Amino acid sequence: MSRYQDMIQDSLFYIENHLHEEIGLEDVASKAALSPYHYHRVFRDEVGMTVVDYIRHRRMSLASTALRSTEAGILDISLACGFESQEAFTRAFRKMYGIPPGRFRKLFDLKLFTGKTRGGEIKMNTTTAIKGWMLTGSHPQNYEMGLDPAEVHQGKASGYLKAVTPMEPNEFATMMQQFRADKYVGKRMKLTGFVKTDRVEAFCGLWMRVDNHVHDVLQFDNMHDRPITGTQPWNQYSIVLDVPAESAVISFGVILNGKGKVWVDSFRFEEVDLNTPVTHMETEYEMSDEPLNLSFEE
Repeated sequence: MSRYQDMIQDSLFYIENHLHEEIGLEDVASKAALSPYHYHRVFRDEVGMTVVDYIRHRRMSLASTALRSTEAGILDISLACGFESQEAFTRAFRKMYGIPPGRFRKLFDLKLFTGKTRGGEIKMNTTTAIKGWMLTGSHPQNYEMGLDPAEVHQGKASGYLKAVTPMEPNEFATMMQQFRADKYVGKRMKLTGFVKTDRVEAFCGLWMRVDNHVHDVLQFDNMHDRPITGTQPWNQYSIVLDVPAESAVISFGVILNGKGKVWVDSFRFEEVDLNTPVTHMETEYEMSDEPLNLSFEE
């Protein structure tokens, strides 16, 4: 785990709670107790974009959601998202989405999407199928996954996983995907994703696993030592694993144990240098030279 991860998560939490205010690089850097120059490089390396770009993307996401799900005027949305005028907002929106906000509202109004989940949120389709993703776990029938255009980190939709029926302790499900490890063998890979939760009672986290051809686990992390619980705003989490020479399959996703709901968005999968610590959960133990404590007296 990067030595800056806790600081970046604190910064992202601060940004989420101040998106409707005038904030910039200096404000966020000051909260992190770093110089703007140093913080700019750290944030860009950890998040994949500059602080200014990140704030702009988040404000645009809030604006796109407001356009699709409310009757608020474009000027009101512009001002609420920190723009000084509707013209400035329209230019920025067109640059990011390719069309002006009024046209976007007509094309992507949530009322055009039929079908609702049992929780009431509008889905982009009426099935649980999401390209590239599958639902599995101990009791997948007690969970639901789907696309949510009304809760977005960036872009037009996020993926979600939620419990839909009463459940016994330790039931879980995961929204996941798998791919061949061939291109990544010998590399150290970092999985990064943004996560938001609602009333997660037991445990939630990203996870990644590297297996060989006979399905032995070579590397694994499910954030069990740093779980996400309760109700949390959008924030970034990461996993770093090596891909050994004998690797065949890489799997990753989000796991939800027990009740609650989790949204995921903006995943990245990238190579990092060997100075980046791995988050692999050690499962090996030191083997003794002979049997021990056979009478159970110790």
